[in-house]
Amino acid sequence: MTILRPALADSLRALKLSGMLETLDARLDQAQGGDLGYLEFLQILCDDEITRREQQGMARRLRRARFDLETTLEGFDFTASPKLPAAQIRDLAALRWLHAGESIILYGAVGVGKTHVAQAMGHQAIRAGAEVRFHKTSRILADLAGGHADRTFDKRLAGHVKVDLLILDLYRSRDYADSGGRPQVVRLMSADKSE
Repeated sequence: MTILRPALADSLRALKLSGMLETLDARLDQAQGGDLGYLEFLQILCDDEITRREQQGMARRLRRARFDLETTLEGFDFTASPKLPAAQIRDLAALRWLHAGESIILYGAVGVGKTHVAQAMGHQAIRAGAEVRFHKTSRILADLAGGHADRTFDKRLAGHVKVDLLILDLYRSRDYADSGGRPQVVRLMSADKSE
């Protein structure tokens, strides 16, 4: 077995199966100790690889989401904001609305936790395998305005909406009434992802 181990490790490297490679020694010890049969050994190695790939995929999606903070609903203190409808937020965390292609709007007074809840919903969606982007509304509107200037508006709009969940933070309608931003936000929210 020790003669084959380096060759097996080389094969795993060549196949880019680093999850299997990382746990190979421990799994070989288990198998040699009689704790694992052949199929169990292979299944556990495959499970190790799947776990590693899922973790890497989630880490990539979290980076691409561009959250301000890493927030989760598990870490949210609903007692600090008793006006927040905790049961309703936990129900939204099941993501049925996302799977149905629906949108949600979180609104309320400054400082109650809307941004935290929105980012936590995004984090929950990423755990479920979704692509998520988090943007300050002013930043995304500035990007779209640049698209009007250089005639790339449609391309930029498509780039923003081709995700499973787009979170716009700090949207106050009155802030965008004079700048022409309100129609852009409406267009952003109603854009077809498939275009």
